[in-house]
Amino acid sequence: MTDATLRERICLLAKSLFDRGLTHGSTGNISARTDDGGLLVSPTGTSFGRLDPARLSRFDAAGNHVGGDRPTKEMPLHSAFYQTRSRTAAVVHLHSCHSVAWSTLPDTDPNDFLPPITPYALMQLGRVKLLPYFRPGDPAIGDAVRGLAGTRSAVMLANHGPVVAGLDLEAACNAIEELEATARLALLLRGTTPEMLTPEQVAELVHIHDVAWDG
Repeated sequence: MTDATLRERICLLAKSLFDRGLTHGSTGNISARTDDGGLLVSPTGTSFGRLDPARLSRFDAAGNHVGGDRPTKEMPLHSAFYQTRSRTAAVVHLHSCHSVAWSTLPDTDPNDFLPPITPYALMQLGRVKLLPYFRPGDPAIGDAVRGLAGTRSAVMLANHGPVVAGLDLEAACNAIEELEATARLALLLRGTTPEMLTPEQVAELVHIHDVAWDG
């Protein structure tokens, strides 16, 4: 995919996420790997609804900022996923409402953030790790992701928002939407006794779809 095409695709998908309320204001950030091994990244302080393809931050394969506006302050977070998951081609971070709400509840499992309500979150995300609160832009967020050693394609930053690494831009966007939808379902079902997927059903999905699953 050419740089120009990838720039347009980033902005189109970001606007779709924004228009449907999955992030708001100037929140969220997105990046994608270029054919030459570099990155295109949303600039700091920009809105997903109004990204300009020509102003996306451009990094070369060595990680040097070589063009465009100043990148998001969450670059340590993005870099950590690219460094630890070699097949990552895109990273998306949102401030989506239901997943943030779910992250604040005291009985949420930090090692398995989403309950097994439907197969789709498992198929697209694997097991989601809930990380503790970090100040936005804190380099320690990147250290926390690197500490997972590439075992998770998705994390939830407590009181902040989800982050998903994908094999391509569309996969990352689809997966983070599934994360938010599952968190919404979890909130709707809170206080009830729903039938969840059984451990055997989860294991079948993990095996058939070759899901990254660290036990």
